Amino acid sequence: MARLLFLIILYALPSLVVPIHNSSTGGCAIIRPPRDGGIRYRGLTQEQIRSVQILPVDYEIEYICRGNRVIVGPKVRKCLPNGTWTDMTQHSRCLLLCPRVWTSLENGRVMAKPPGPPVEGTVLHYSCNAGFILEGRNISHCTKLGKWDAPKPTCLYDRNYTGKKKLYIGALFPMSGGWPGGQACMPSAQMALDLVNNRSDILPDYELELIHYDSMCDPGEATKLLYDLLYTEPIKIVLMPGCSGVSTLVAEAARMWNLIVLSYGSSSPALSNRQRFPTFFRTHPSATLHNPTRVQLFQKWKWTRIATIQQTTEVFTSTLDDLEQRVKEAGIEISVRQSFLTDPAVAVKNLKRQDARIIVGLFYETEARKVFCEVFKEKLYGKKYVWFLIGWYADNWFKIKDPAINCTVENMTEAVEGHVTTEIVMLNPETVRGVSNMTSQEFLAALMSRLGGKNPEETGGFQEAPLAYDAVWALALALNKTVAPLKAKGRRLEDFNYNNHDITSEIYRALNTSSFEGVSGQVVFDAQGSRMAMTLIEQLQGGSYKKIGYYDSSQKNLSWFGNDVWIGAGPPADRTVVIEEYRFLSQKLFASVSVFAGLGILLGIVCLTFNIYNGNVRYIQNSQPYLNNMTAVGCMMALAAVFPLGIDGHHVHRSQFPVVCQFRLWLLGLGFSLAYGSMFTKIWWVHTLFTKKDEKKEKKKQHLEPWKLYATVGVLLAIDFLSLMIWQIVDPLHITVEKFTKEAPKEDLDVLIQPLLEHCNSEKMNTWLGVVYGYKGLLLLLGIFLAYETKSVSTEKINDHRAVGMAIYNVAVLCLITAPVTMILSSQQDASFGFASLAIVFSVYITLVVLFVPKMRRLITRGEWQSEQQDTLKTGSSTNNNDEEKSRQLERENRELQKIIQEKEERVSALRNQLAERQALRNRRRPSTGQNQNHNAPPPSSQPDPKSLLLPPGYPNPTTDNHSLPPSFSNSSNLYPADSKMSRNHCHNSQIPLLYK
Repeated sequence: MARLLFLIILYALPSLVVPIHNSSTGGCAIIRPPRDGGIRYRGLTQEQIRSVQILPVDYEIEYICRGNRVIVGPKVRKCLPNGTWTDMTQHSRCLLLCPRVWTSLENGRVMAKPPGPPVEGTVLHYSCNAGFILEGRNISHCTKLGKWDAPKPTCLYDRNYTGKKKLYIGALFPMSGGWPGGQACMPSAQMALDLVNNRSDILPDYELELIHYDSMCDPGEATKLLYDLLYTEPIKIVLMPGCSGVSTLVAEAARMWNLIVLSYGSSSPALSNRQRFPTFFRTHPSATLHNPTRVQLFQKWKWTRIATIQQTTEVFTSTLDDLEQRVKEAGIEISVRQSFLTDPAVAVKNLKRQDARIIVGLFYETEARKVFCEVFKEKLYGKKYVWFLIGWYADNWFKIKDPAINCTVENMTEAVEGHVTTEIVMLNPETVRGVSNMTSQEFLAALMSRLGGKNPEETGGFQEAPLAYDAVWALALALNKTVAPLKAKGRRLEDFNYNNHDITSEIYRALNTSSFEGVSGQVVFDAQGSRMAMTLIEQLQGGSYKKIGYYDSSQKNLSWFGNDVWIGAGPPADRTVVIEEYRFLSQKLFASVSVFAGLGILLGIVCLTFNIYNGNVRYIQNSQPYLNNMTAVGCMMALAAVFPLGIDGHHVHRSQFPVVCQFRLWLLGLGFSLAYGSMFTKIWWVHTLFTKKDEKKEKKKQHLEPWKLYATVGVLLAIDFLSLMIWQIVDPLHITVEKFTKEAPKEDLDVLIQPLLEHCNSEKMNTWLGVVYGYKGLLLLLGIFLAYETKSVSTEKINDHRAVGMAIYNVAVLCLITAPVTMILSSQQDASFGFASLAIVFSVYITLVVLFVPKMRRLITRGEWQSEQQDTLKTGSSTNNNDEEKSRQLERENRELQKIIQEKEERVSALRNQLAERQALRNRRRPSTGQNQNHNAPPPSSQPDPKSLLLPPGYPNPTTDNHSLPPSFSNSSNLYPADSKMSRNHCHNSQIPLLYK
């Protein structure tokens, strides 16, 4: 019952639902349904069916029956333009169906009259095969009640029968339709049957008989015929369909009946699916058989990159999928895969744009002309290109005038020249006698005789006829091979029925291991049941095809004639040859900058030596020489980083390049930290101690301890060291290669230059650079701010802070400009190196010159290093830095006090002059006033009171020179006696009694 339902579904599949179309030419009147049945109006609702009277042209109606009745006669009618329905001469009736089990007879035949489903009125005639005797009535009628009027007979084995037993083959030959291959394949198969039946060494106890129908290469028609083959006696042991569509239908249904399917004319790659078609074999090779040959040619000509262009159909898509799998296994890349439906213009342009060289084309002949017309327009032919096409086109396919293209025959001939075709060999090219004791040429002669002299070019399937011939021989040899194994199991071939798995398994095993020489060549099946055959390889040379070789996929043997001809010197390259060329730094630029860097390092050594040698000189000591030494060392390290910046693959091996990257990073990072950090420390402490006005005087009295300066530099250096260490541990630097746009050389060569540039990089390079640049940038900006804030500060504790500020300005500006510019110019090795290295050189030169040259000039021109050393020896002062600092502080205070004393002396002198003038005035007035006064009064003294003219304690003798220093200032230690300290207030208070005494 399941099989019957399956066939009904298959039968219904080809039917199409056609919508209603409006027609201006009229229509057909609604007709009445058959008795016990109805009509299905497609696309109409119940309301429309009740209201409509005329149905449009091309509208289809379908008869349906009630209950278990079936339609007899036309099931579907179509409205014709003349206003009538199709097949009106044939009546459609709904009749009862009698049980189908009566329509089959094991080991016998059942003939139904009329043919078709067993409905009321059907008459069945029974007969038994040779070697069997019929038991029961040989005729049975289907009554109006849907029952047979006689029991079903049986065929009993005749033990006295000595003749051959028949085995039946159900075949579907397309005698008409899209591919009328049965016209030559059916006579070829019958010829093979006759030879097999006459052989005493092949199936001696059996006779093969062919039961065939015309499938018209139509799956819908094949469904009906398959139903008849399966449900009418005798039982068929094997099915032989043709056409890919029919074979797909038959092979998918056959597994439910345990039937082996052996096709002679199916090339669809989809049939190679063993899970979907477990019992399918074919002597016609699959369309994918071209692919092993193509892969072999790719390997022969050392091509590892191909392109494909296909017409969008199932057979070509499946073929291309198989090719993709095979080339992948062979290590060949499909770089471009293009497809088109009707217009290949865009696909061909894409092939040109993506530099396709070796191109496999899968399309029909008419589309091939369209493709190569576009190929001519795009110049996708010549010595740089090779096309692979299917070999079953007509030999003059490119010369046929086609209104669908606008290219001339000359254009097409020029475009197709040199292409290669692969064609499956269906007739053995060698003169050998195979299993049928017939050569390929003798077979053709015998076939022509059976065809009655018909023109082979006008006979459908003539090219595939050898495949049908070898299919019968493959089946006969397989059945012959199963006789002995079945006999050992107590079974016989004539015991086969649709439920017998054992016999089917033996036939499958025998076919799967078949191997014999046929008229089409060596017959061997692969694991998917497809024929493995030889492939003919041809090349178009001078407008005609020439055989250049054969390939036997079963033996993996390439027979090469060596007569292939190429437009160029040989087979073209599978791609434009790309020559990798590394971009290296200009050696002249590197040498020039290296000279400047070397001179800068020499200058740094001179400055460092000078600073160390004169470290005991007070002027040098007041500039914090240890920080200056750090600056000089940092500058030399930064200059040393110029050398690894210029080292690339021209100087070291690629494996050593990461070491160079490390040198670049550490030298430049630590050199910057030492040089700039030491200058930043100076300017920071100057700003901290001397820029607040309200605390300025108190700050000046503070003592700047050197360890604070060194600690500040150490902190900056430690931050850089830790950050660089973490960077290299977490995400170490490695080499990366940047690729640029390919460049064509000036010469006419089929090559391109691929410029490459090596970089030092890490996985998160931008993140690390962002952190480092952000930190350094803030430090540079802060340094500029501090330098600006301290530009007017004057202090001898760090006497070169203005020079440091100037150096910071230059370094900061150069660094803030260089960092982003070098990132932008990273792909231009000369510009990037030149900008970065010259920025380093200039900033170092400026720093060294600004910091050290003024010191050298002062010590040389003034000779200060001698006088300061002599003074140091005379005073016996300690060379300790702290003692020197205290001595300098006392000297400064001594000078300030000297200025105060001079001011006081000038004030005292002025007061004395005023007193002298007043005393003189009194003396002039005293005589005149003395007369008027009391004569008894004592006369005033003519001289002033000596006590009134005495100076306050602590003031010098008035006879002393105002500009000479008191002896007490010759030594700073005797400057302030314990009992004679004074201040400005003390001086002023001393003057008050003097003025008004």
